[in-house]
Amino acid sequence: MMKCVATAATAASLIAVASAFSTSGTGFSSTRSATASFVGRSASSTALNMQGSKKQTFATSGSFFPFEEDTLDASFKKSSSALSMAEGDAPNEEASDGSAGVRQLLGVKGAGSDETNIWKIRLQLTKPVTWIPLVWGVMCGAAASGNYHWIWNPFDPNDRDVLLGLEDTAKGLVAMILSGPFLTGFCQTINDWYDRDIDAINEPYRPIPSGKISEGEVIFQAWFLLLGGLGIAYGLDVWCGHELPTVLLLSIFGSFISYIYSAPPLKLKQNGWAGNFALGASYISLPWWCGQAVFGELDRPVYFILPILYSIAGLGIAIVNDFKSIEGDRAMGLQSLPVAFGVDKAKWICAGSVTATQLGVAAYLYSLGEPTYAAILLALILPQVFFQATLLLPDPIANDVKYQASAQPFLVFGILATGLCVGHHDFSA
Repeated sequence: MMKCVATAATAASLIAVASAFSTSGTGFSSTRSATASFVGRSASSTALNMQGSKKQTFATSGSFFPFEEDTLDASFKKSSSALSMAEGDAPNEEASDGSAGVRQLLGVKGAGSDETNIWKIRLQLTKPVTWIPLVWGVMCGAAASGNYHWIWNPFDPNDRDVLLGLEDTAKGLVAMILSGPFLTGFCQTINDWYDRDIDAINEPYRPIPSGKISEGEVIFQAWFLLLGGLGIAYGLDVWCGHELPTVLLLSIFGSFISYIYSAPPLKLKQNGWAGNFALGASYISLPWWCGQAVFGELDRPVYFILPILYSIAGLGIAIVNDFKSIEGDRAMGLQSLPVAFGVDKAKWICAGSVTATQLGVAAYLYSLGEPTYAAILLALILPQVFFQATLLLPDPIANDVKYQASAQPFLVFGILATGLCVGHHDFSA
């Protein structure tokens, strides 16, 4: 019976994801008439071409186009300053230190604009720097399972089965590849597609608005990463002997959330609360559950409650990313929290959600009879509060990258400490 339910659920989810990608039913064939719009060499020609010739370019393309015709025109008319930026080359101040090439490979703001290698451009489109939290989340889930075996554990003489440790290491690496390059790469690729008009304002050197990659190449990459990721997920389920394909179902669900986060009609990112929580959950809860499902079972409420709580902290981190995009978000009518509440209120929402969530988790760990782990978590919260006071709150726009680089390591080590605590705690006692 469980196999039938799992099969039906998997099929229904795959149909939902597939239909979402091809609303016109044209599939890959719908790309042929839209490619010409993205071969311009500057952000100005791209943005203006999308505004002036959308009727001809996208009339037969039902997939991947996020804006209705009048919405696209109106969005560019909302801000003359945004349009003027799209018409000229925006300054690349972030790369003034000579880091443009590295930024390009990592997919972060300030990337170089002269790269022509298509594979480097494809890599940039997947934003490799964003894979790290997902890879870390898999590690936290493996720790929370309490069933990950080291190749040779120096702290536990009973955990030195080399072959078992090698197998678990291999499973962990595959799960990280699934969560990072494939599914996060898929998420970032479709997000860049649907954000191409905003990027023409905020980051005109990104691959799509700069015309360095065609529509057909973008859509092929998205499908390749999605289907490849789902194939890897199913392979992990078979490898782990799952009767219910847990990893595959999590991957389908995560991919669907990624799609509706970026794409109309839902386009969760248009709503600051829904979008940021979806982003936080995708970066924390889903990889945690993936790692735990590979090495253990998701059979206790605590395994869901703690990752979801940390997703609220992820909401705060997502707000930090919104500060740099205020002008473009406002021009395109996106209600990110900095746009909806203003910078001053949004920075306090950001700091409060990150700190309060971790304090709540520390209190929960203490209530379990784990005061050591609770103290470790509190010790990791203190430097985050310091960096909030010295970087985030004084100027979240200028200090967004510095704040994340300074504070986030303490947050992610706190998540790992929580996973280790859950994995070592005896819930049967």
